[in-house]
Amino acid sequence: MIIAGNWKMNPSLALAGQLANALTVRSFEPVTRILFAPHPYLVPISVRLGGSDVRLGGQDCHQDLSGAHTGDVSAAMLRDCGASVVLLGHSERRANHGETSALIAAKAAQALAHDLDVMICLGETLDERRAGLAEQIVIDQLHASLPTNLPDGDDSLHGRVMIAYEPVWAIGTGEVASVDDIAAMHQAIASELPKSQNGHKAPLPILYGGSVNADNAKAIFAIDHVGGALVGGASLDATAFDSICELAVLQMSKS
Repeated sequence: MIIAGNWKMNPSLALAGQLANALTVRSFEPVTRILFAPHPYLVPISVRLGGSDVRLGGQDCHQDLSGAHTGDVSAAMLRDCGASVVLLGHSERRANHGETSALIAAKAAQALAHDLDVMICLGETLDERRAGLAEQIVIDQLHASLPTNLPDGDDSLHGRVMIAYEPVWAIGTGEVASVDDIAAMHQAIASELPKSQNGHKAPLPILYGGSVNADNAKAIFAIDHVGGALVGGASLDATAFDSICELAVLQMSKS
């Protein structure tokens, strides 16, 4: 399982350092932990994480290698700052910055080309779910957000790309999709993921996000095709984040 913390535009640098230090105290093998920190913090957080098993990620990257893009950050810059993965297509980027799935696919291709793994976010709004369009919206986002024309075709995605399903209406609201809703959407996504040509590579992991916390994580992790969690607010609390990781370890021990 993969447990990823998305700090978004939080916290102060002092608190960020304390949180990063707390992440190095314990290991939660075989769970993989990822921390998506604000871009200005990547270098100091990379130093804090040191030789720990926590992977560091950026919260976005540009689709071009370099150029006249004031305020943007390239995949190569993220890698130089200590990141090994990047979060792309979060609903807040799609809504607040008008990012399209085609743009996200271009960013993903750039990231993969510069040795960054990629986590691509998908999710529907409440109006789309009420209209019965949730699955269609998410599957359309999936197909349009995955990069194409990669050197090894779809096999280039395996081991490099993760999917995070986050219903937009559940992000930061305290609302969580029902177990049945999560199961149905993760099954739908899993059925649409590209298959390895040789049949030997594991499918792309699918994480659930949207107000995940220590109280609901156990039930979420028990759902088929849930490969972990993308954690927002709870990742700013070291104790809460550790508790979620503990539950992931417990679930893996049952598998």
